[in-house]
Amino acid sequence: MQFVIQCEDIPNGLELRMATRPAHVDYLKAQEAHILGAGPFLDDQDQMVGSLLIVDFPSEAEARGFAENDPYAKAGLFASTKIRRWRWGFKPPVSI
Repeated sequence: MQFVIQCEDIPNGLELRMATRPAHVDYLKAQEAHILGAGPFLDDQDQMVGSLLIVDFPSEAEARGFAENDPYAKAGLFASTKIRRWRWGFKPPVSI
């Protein structure tokens, strides 16, 4: 099942985001088999202010566990996290 994970950073969280980013990227690389797409939200100054991940896990509980174990989440970067079931409607990757 595919899920979208939408995370909004805490106010003025860029410094924490940048300090935690190497661990976050390593975590994503280790979980690459589950990730269909990922990237940051940007503000008007092109500063990162959140994250969007499209993932594939057998259950919402596993997607939630993935999100909770992200170093960004563990560091307290996110003010909110939403996880919603989702499916490709147009131009899905070849692997789906």
